[in-house]
Amino acid sequence: QEWLVESGGGLVQPGGSLKLACVASSSDFSTYTMHWHRQGPGKQREWVGYITSSGAITMYANSVKGRFTISRDNAKKTMYLQMNNLKPEDTAVYYCVMDNLWGQGTQVTVSS
Repeated sequence: QEWLVESGGGLVQPGGSLKLACVASSSDFSTYTMHWHRQGPGKQREWVGYITSSGAITMYANSVKGRFTISRDNAKKTMYLQMNNLKPEDTAVYYCVMDNLWGQGTQVTVSS
């Protein structure tokens, strides 16, 4: 059975940075566009951004554009989310998604 596992979450002060990772078990990882989503407390799930299979194209939600960067290493079957200038409203559980497969999520808390 295929799986995705996120890591790298934690507590960070406003203005700080974190880098999340998502490791996939699938041998087909390099053929998939990968997405990040998040869900904050009391909020609906929100799409954060995606990266195409080769990594050539990335797209971001307006709420994170210019602060977040998605990258991937297909040899390691890993996708990354570099988050800079974090704000309290970025507090959420962050999920990586491959097709209809979701990871378990990693908690990011931005607070002073």
